[in-house]
Amino acid sequence: MIFDYMTLKLIWWLFVGVLLIGFAVTDGFDLGVAALLPFTARNDEERRVVINTVGPVWDGNQVWFITAGGALFAAWPLVYAAAFSGFYFALLLVLLALIVRPVGFDFRSKLADPRWRAFWDGGLAVGGAVPSLVFGVAFGNLFLGVPFHYDDTLRPYYTGSFWALLNPFALLVGVVSLSMLLLHGALYTQLRTEAPIAERARRAALVAGAVFIAAFAAAGLWLAVGIEGYRMVNMPDANGVVTPLMQTVVKSPSGWFANYGAHPSLWLAPLAGLAGAASAMLFSAARRPGAGITASGLAIAGTILAAGIALFPFVMPSSTQPNASLTVWNATSSHWTLQVMFWAVVLFLPVVLAYTTWVYRKLRGKVTLESVRGEAGKSAY
Repeated sequence: MIFDYMTLKLIWWLFVGVLLIGFAVTDGFDLGVAALLPFTARNDEERRVVINTVGPVWDGNQVWFITAGGALFAAWPLVYAAAFSGFYFALLLVLLALIVRPVGFDFRSKLADPRWRAFWDGGLAVGGAVPSLVFGVAFGNLFLGVPFHYDDTLRPYYTGSFWALLNPFALLVGVVSLSMLLLHGALYTQLRTEAPIAERARRAALVAGAVFIAAFAAAGLWLAVGIEGYRMVNMPDANGVVTPLMQTVVKSPSGWFANYGAHPSLWLAPLAGLAGAASAMLFSAARRPGAGITASGLAIAGTILAAGIALFPFVMPSSTQPNASLTVWNATSSHWTLQVMFWAVVLFLPVVLAYTTWVYRKLRGKVTLESVRGEAGKSAY
């Protein structure tokens, strides 16, 4: 089956969204568990319990992030180039934080010195919190527009700075992202541990859920009344080869809600985000973390979908040259490249989902103090 070019562009927008959701749902609870480590575990044995809940799976979960980066490079090379130029220092900060995690997992138990272990436990917490925050900050800046433009030969130029990314709205979206993953991580900790760790995780889930709902609502209100959106006025046929500067883009008040106004059923996405978080809090309070983590997964999916729907068809709007904004239509690889990659995804994604499901089924159950005491000297954590 061969799809036309426009259909493949839409399919790859959906595929990238699926990969981002897959990363946030799987590696997201790893990040949340690590970020909450100082609050859910009070001594070395409890920290070993918490770390062992994610120790066997975190590296496999992070493959979703690597795959999303690879898909971005292959499907949207112009976005990849512009993003790594504009967000270079932010992405470097994320990379350094992510590097701390495997080092922390492997090194904390090499010495029994409490100061050594406390240092690496702090590194794990930073390695969980920083990426969770920075991912949200990056998304927030997409809604404001990224300061880049193209010359007549389509060479990109970025005119912003790292510190400009840390603006109030982007930081608010960063809080949305951080609290969302903290909620997910707290529920996973509650699911995989026993009291008193599970009780601390339950309290953390309630706080994180409340912060997420408040920040998500505040960010939506700010977008509606305080930030201009982007609207495409004119563009060549999307079935052909379209490049930046071949379109006309204007800013308009409440422009980021245009898709929701045209298709009211799309409001189900942000409502799923809010309802999922509220349900997760209720399940956590009722000590039903299994249902709660499913609900928090729904909150994550709804939140990412809500942002993607609001931006569509824009992927990276330009604040300095709106006509140079990168979209689903003009930032993609060739028709043949998208077609070949489509079949690769169709063949291999079910395999990835199957073995991931098998791994989680095999590793289900609680990690207890008795289990880590019995593995003293044997466990890597």
